Amino acid sequence: MYKFVIKNVSNKYDFIELIKVFVSQDEFRAYTQEEFDALPEHEKKAGDIVCFNNELSADKNEIKRQLYRYLSSETGKRPPWGILTGVRPAKLTGEIFEKLGNIDAVRNELISNYLLSEEKAELLVDTYSYQQQVCGRPDPHSVGVYIGIPFCPTRCLYCSFTSNQVSESEIARYLKELKKEIVYTGRRMTETGLWPEAIYIGGGTPTTLTAAQLDDLLNTVKQNMDLTRTLEFTVEAGRPDTITPDKLEIMKNHGVKRISINPQSMKEKTLEIIGRSHQPEDIVNAFQISDRVGIPIVNADLIAGLPEEEPEDFTETLKKIIDLEPENITVHTLAVKRASKLIELDKDYHYRQAECVKKMLNDGRKMLAERGYRPYYLYRQKHMAGAFENVGYCKEDTPCIYNIRIMEEHQTILALGAGGISKMYYPEENRLERVPNVSNYEIYISRIDEMLDRKEKNIFMEVKKDVNKRTKRN
Repeated sequence: MYKFVIKNVSNKYDFIELIKVFVSQDEFRAYTQEEFDALPEHEKKAGDIVCFNNELSADKNEIKRQLYRYLSSETGKRPPWGILTGVRPAKLTGEIFEKLGNIDAVRNELISNYLLSEEKAELLVDTYSYQQQVCGRPDPHSVGVYIGIPFCPTRCLYCSFTSNQVSESEIARYLKELKKEIVYTGRRMTETGLWPEAIYIGGGTPTTLTAAQLDDLLNTVKQNMDLTRTLEFTVEAGRPDTITPDKLEIMKNHGVKRISINPQSMKEKTLEIIGRSHQPEDIVNAFQISDRVGIPIVNADLIAGLPEEEPEDFTETLKKIIDLEPENITVHTLAVKRASKLIELDKDYHYRQAECVKKMLNDGRKMLAERGYRPYYLYRQKHMAGAFENVGYCKEDTPCIYNIRIMEEHQTILALGAGGISKMYYPEENRLERVPNVSNYEIYISRIDEMLDRKEKNIFMEVKKDVNKRTKRN
């Protein structure tokens, strides 16, 4: 059992997250100096205790570098993301670039001060540079709109999202209230001068809806939101077993230009293990339907590190998907999340998968580069196998704008539906304020007026205040 005392800090959360990259929660205890001083004397003397930040530095990154170097020496591990534990390393890259103004200096900063490997530093600066090239900064009056459909045919082993298996009548009840939020939000956007740069309908699995329900939903969006300047309209079709020609025709007729078809794996046994109710041939069929209908951009999600898969299984899946020629491929590293079934079965699964996933990701990156795909966005999560990353790849300049904006956090996001978390962006302070909806769909139905009121007070009234301020200044 490791016992760590971290001096001159009051909040140890970030340090604990870094320690957990090296060892599991059961293998260590971490204390602030105040917490350690309050321990009974016999606990202070039990086992070896290692103190950090004896110099009483106020620099959090310096303390994290001490922890990283000590744990690397103790465990023999050298995690390639260095001392970074946050979700959005590309956002950090942008902040460093704004200070230093030179991409080479940014790369050096990531390696020397954040202890990233050269490979991860290069991945970050390449991704950030491409994002600036294809997207730049958003218009200050633009927003991203997320609409959540919290239903799926089955719940996957690794899933921690808001995902319910319910009857068609329950879905209809939910959609009735969701449409109220769409109508209200569209009206208030128009009244406050906001417009949707990108609309993303996600879940769950939106194509769990019937064709008629999907048509009604998309029609409600089209009638109540000004789409004249919208650059991107996405529906996350997701599960191949929910994709039908009539649903895709409806999407196309309503202006949807981008969908996701998410195989996760092309290995039949893996699909069975993770709780998918479809076969590999259903995935191929879904792509063929999309081609016939003429959906312009298709993304495919894959997961590296799924149970009982070896690197050869992952590369075989990737090869089959590349041959289907999707415009985007997102490679996720399996994360063992608290709300998933997998963590109940094996809470330390992600530690044992590190070397296997490392090879999967490295082989996959080479294969994708050879076929003309380049990284356009990335993010990280807690409890990822090997503490690696999720990377979205695109070819022929087809990145998903919504994905980029949600990770760079320089735009207001209006999230509708159960589980949606809106984020009000204050550009002068470069900060976000979260405005969440409740995650339970039944509570959402019963409290829809409260959800609208939250948006009114915390987003639309704030936009109005900002407009008034700028008017007075001018």
